[in-house]
Amino acid sequence: MIVRILLCLSIVIAGLMLRGFGFSVGLPAFVVKYGGSLLWGTMVFFLVAIAAAGQSRRTAALIALAIAVCVELFRLAHTPWLDAFRLTTAGALLLGRIFSLRNIVAYAAGILLGVALDQVGSRSR
Repeated sequence: MIVRILLCLSIVIAGLMLRGFGFSVGLPAFVVKYGGSLLWGTMVFFLVAIAAAGQSRRTAALIALAIAVCVELFRLAHTPWLDAFRLTTAGALLLGRIFSLRNIVAYAAGILLGVALDQVGSRSR
């Protein structure tokens, strides 16, 4: 559990650093945009794995994928208050702004990365 929490915190920090400083260190827009989405998917996997510690990695990954797809589909919903929240930093990081199938692919890749990191982390225990 501690390893998962530490990995999750590390991923959050890496994602914030990528989004905050990626352009200033010369990373391509593709890497900043979809690298952030990949790390977001990884974070969701670890949050699910922490919350549902008794479940298998496969189950945690499927739940994380369902959450990620729902969050992406939620971007198709528009109300004035929701769109205003999406324009804030917190809203952009939590909900995103624009629906994209590419994000779903990045989330899925991130969830697979999370599964792999969790396997490595469990070996180190």
